[in-house]
Amino acid sequence: MTDYGHEPLFGAFITPAADPAYHAVELAQAAERAGLDLVTFQDHPYQPAFLDTWTLISYAAARTTRIHLSGNVLNLPLRHPVLLARSAASLDLLSGGRIELGLGAGSFWDAIEAMGGPRRKPGQAVEALEEAIGIVRAVWDTSTRGGIYFEGEHYRIKGAKRGPSPAHDIGIWIGAYGPRMLRLTGRAADGWLPSLPYLKGGFSDLEEMNARIDEGAAAAGRDPSEVRRLINLAGRFTSGGGRSPLTGPPRQWAEELARLTLDYGMSGFILMADDAYSMELFGSEVAPAVREMVAAGRKGR
Repeated sequence: MTDYGHEPLFGAFITPAADPAYHAVELAQAAERAGLDLVTFQDHPYQPAFLDTWTLISYAAARTTRIHLSGNVLNLPLRHPVLLARSAASLDLLSGGRIELGLGAGSFWDAIEAMGGPRRKPGQAVEALEEAIGIVRAVWDTSTRGGIYFEGEHYRIKGAKRGPSPAHDIGIWIGAYGPRMLRLTGRAADGWLPSLPYLKGGFSDLEEMNARIDEGAAAAGRDPSEVRRLINLAGRFTSGGGRSPLTGPPRQWAEELARLTLDYGMSGFILMADDAYSMELFGSEVAPAVREMVAAGRKGR
């Protein structure tokens, strides 16, 4: 049983479909009205049926006032880390400190290669992601004098200027599943962002995967609690109780999510739903109940 002590946050996961063009932005606004903390957008740059995620995040930031925004997760092989760092910092400044940076090492390599991106083996994808995180942090580090010089296996930076510095400490969240990626998350990231449908064993996988992250953090001299644990959730609201996880009324959802925080350390819950009604239930009924249960559970311990 592990509780890393973070206060729960709640968000929405939106598919950036190009038709109808404004639907994703309207859903982002609905998520904000529902009181959610975060709205995120799926990123598949090779998918012509989707709006470009970074353009969508920028537009949604201009149409909202409070909610934080992030890719979930951005396809690193098709987004150069220096430009990505500058884009994130620029939009963070323009939005008043509301941008987070979800990153993925890449998948669907045929489609990436078709767009001129690199095809990487699993080990190379881990290496490239770690190099990119270091470059992104170097761009944001305007307190260090001089340009950025880096000679890696996948990226070479020869004197790039630093800046701009973001308005707040942007969280770098990694979509990770394999042991090497999980240890990298512990070494270098601010958060872990898996998706429940990709966990073959469901919630039971979280304990072992958290241990891998903790191992990576300890090896790097970090406190494992520095890494927030978020998760994309797939489920269904129903009037009666269900046997499957996250199938039932809001109260049942709240009980299950509170247990995920207190027993597995998960503290960021992102609902995979493209309808405003589910977001409203999640924000108005599930979120406050989870926060109340977590506070009571921590007090009891």
